[in-house]
Amino acid sequence: MEAYLVEWLNLLLRWLHIITGVAWIGASFYFVWLDNHLQAPKKQQDADGGVGGELWAVHGGGFYHAQKYKLAPPALPSTLHWFKWEAYSTWLSGIFLLALMYWYGAQVYTLDSNVMALSQAAAISIGIACIVGGWLIYDGLCRSPLGKNDTILATLIALLTCILAYGLCQVFSGRAAFIHFGAVLGTIMVANVFFVIIPGQKAMVAAASTGQQPDPIHGLRGRQRSVHNTFFTLPVLLVMVSNHYAMTYSHTLNWLVLIGLCAAGGLIRIYFVQRHFGKAKWPVLAAAIATLATLAWLIAPKPATTATTYAASAPFNQVQNIIQTRCASCHAAAPTQAGFSAPPKGILLETPAQISSQAEAIHQQSVLSRAMPIGNLSQMTDAEREVLEQWFAQGAAVQP
Repeated sequence: MEAYLVEWLNLLLRWLHIITGVAWIGASFYFVWLDNHLQAPKKQQDADGGVGGELWAVHGGGFYHAQKYKLAPPALPSTLHWFKWEAYSTWLSGIFLLALMYWYGAQVYTLDSNVMALSQAAAISIGIACIVGGWLIYDGLCRSPLGKNDTILATLIALLTCILAYGLCQVFSGRAAFIHFGAVLGTIMVANVFFVIIPGQKAMVAAASTGQQPDPIHGLRGRQRSVHNTFFTLPVLLVMVSNHYAMTYSHTLNWLVLIGLCAAGGLIRIYFVQRHFGKAKWPVLAAAIATLATLAWLIAPKPATTATTYAASAPFNQVQNIIQTRCASCHAAAPTQAGFSAPPKGILLETPAQISSQAEAIHQQSVLSRAMPIGNLSQMTDAEREVLEQWFAQGAAVQP
């Protein structure tokens, strides 16, 4: 019953995380687009009133006229909309989901003795330290003299994220490393909103409401952090779905795969920001495509060993015994592995017919990517994987 309740909690938290994430990222993308499409005001009275840019748009059967002030309007409106709870709700739902799946369920999803022998407490501590430490280091860099040079700052942030990706992949299972990497970036994004962008906006509103000139530093800081957030977005979205793609996180060079995917995401975002200004540079998009193509080539599985390589056939009863011992504790109608109330992806491996129907998946997940058993909980040996490889190469026959 506990596993069943956890599964429901997982579903609801994940659903909430997606809903709030769509709201936050959608608003973020829109305002970046809007900011990059502003034109000088057509009316002189608007310019004299402090308007720095405007944009006309049509959507949903109506016309919209958006204006952005250089600092603040002469008089604040009675109703002022804020955009913050989308970010906070996304982070809260995400961190609860992380705690449920990768901290409470660390034995299944985070720990991997083949990577590093850790206790559950140690793994949780490392995860929390990375999330908190990531923000403190990033924020310290932004507030330091180095933060005044966007090029140097961006280079340092890129270097540190590469170090983070490599380090996490040396202590956690690949799946957990990817998710914690995303949690660090996501925390930086929402902390930018909570500690920098919103306080700066409040200071500007407070100044404007008393007839004072807002300090432009708040706008400069907020814009810098917003730019960082928009380039973090695609890597964060990547790791949100990465658990579905074992070919990435289970590879021996998973840290390089993670860095490459994030670099491609950053390049794609650069391309679209350039498009906002009508100055799209195709080499940037080409670099992103080349990066993805290189990664696909790098992690491509080796050609399956041909049947003639083996002198003897792998008996199916031996294959079935391996599957029952190493896989069926999860992939059963009633899983006996703690933490599972139903077989993952509904895949059953209890009968010869079920095993035969999943031969391709067994070969991909247990032999090529070695992603299964998850975290190698059941301690499948290399010799057993070799038997499965031999069986598949010889046609995956189910012998009577």
